[in-house]
Amino acid sequence: MSTPLIDRFKQLDAYAKTLEDFRVKTATGAAITVTGALVMILLFLSELHTYMSPNVSEELFVDTSRGHKLRINLDIVVPSISCSYLVLDAMDSSGEQHLQMDHNIHKRRLDLNGTPIEEPQKEEFISSTSAVKKNASEVAIVTCGSCYGAALKENQCCNTCDDVKEAYKLRRWALPDLSTIEQCKDDESVEKTNMALKEGCQIYGYMEVNRVGGSFHIAPGKSFTINHVHVHDVQPYSSSVFNTTHIIEHLSFGTDIKSANTAPLDGVIGLAKEGAVMFQYYIKIVPTVYVKLDGTVLYTNQFSVTRHQKSSQVHSESGMPGAFFTYELSPLMVKYTEKERSIGHFATNICAIVGGVFTVAGIFDTLLYHSVNAFQNKILLGKTG
Repeated sequence: MSTPLIDRFKQLDAYAKTLEDFRVKTATGAAITVTGALVMILLFLSELHTYMSPNVSEELFVDTSRGHKLRINLDIVVPSISCSYLVLDAMDSSGEQHLQMDHNIHKRRLDLNGTPIEEPQKEEFISSTSAVKKNASEVAIVTCGSCYGAALKENQCCNTCDDVKEAYKLRRWALPDLSTIEQCKDDESVEKTNMALKEGCQIYGYMEVNRVGGSFHIAPGKSFTINHVHVHDVQPYSSSVFNTTHIIEHLSFGTDIKSANTAPLDGVIGLAKEGAVMFQYYIKIVPTVYVKLDGTVLYTNQFSVTRHQKSSQVHSESGMPGAFFTYELSPLMVKYTEKERSIGHFATNICAIVGGVFTVAGIFDTLLYHSVNAFQNKILLGKTG
């Protein structure tokens, strides 16, 4: 009873086997088999890598998030201006200004070949009042120093080099050679001034600003505001002697994500072929949220850039030498979400790879086998000539 039932069940076999005696093994068939196996392995590894990588879906919606700050990560090298003459200023559309930023910002002195001279340092600003007190402790009698004609009051005293500079600044006068000013002969500012064009500087770190449109810039000279106008004091130099060539090692807004366009300016070189060149970068920021497989949420920003440069001989906000970055935020937000790929989809693709390669290899083998046989038959019949 079991034998007829098994024989009937065998009739369902879709892969009927031919007798071993009727099988012909050829060299071309072996070559095609090995080639097909290699192709299967390569395609399998490619599909496995795709399966192991998460599937990232993309959504676009209106940005309604509020509250968090905008973090700006930067690493910029200025090869021809010393750190003591470079300042980083930031301001935003709400009116908030950050002049000569040093919080979380480091400066590393470089020689003209780009080799670091010393370890990175933060700028420390010493007020003129503390300097006067220091001098007063060393010298019993403090005389009233001359302001060299820049005093606004008759009894005004300029006991330090900074006092003289401040008096000239208020007068809006050009500062004379510091070596001719008695208060500046032993001052460190003279040495800093002499080294202004003999060193380079690397400015790196991060700053957190309000999450609104704004700008920041790296420019030579001490910055200050007069009548709501932002200016830089580069005296005793003229602005045309500063070579504002710079290298943007890194610039991003928030967390870096490799699969997103979070740092398109990395490696960009701004080359100044003349003095007093103003480099402008107009940045359009798109807020981005990246959700990983483990549920971790990363807030970052992608951005696109339009670059422009011009010669700036006018010492004003619209035309001073330096690298100026103006950014604005898009009202839209992009959300990337990592998702696991389907095991069923992976299995289907593997079956398609194996079946497809096997079928195509069989077609090639059949064509080659019959072609070779036909050619050999013609040789035997003497019809090849």
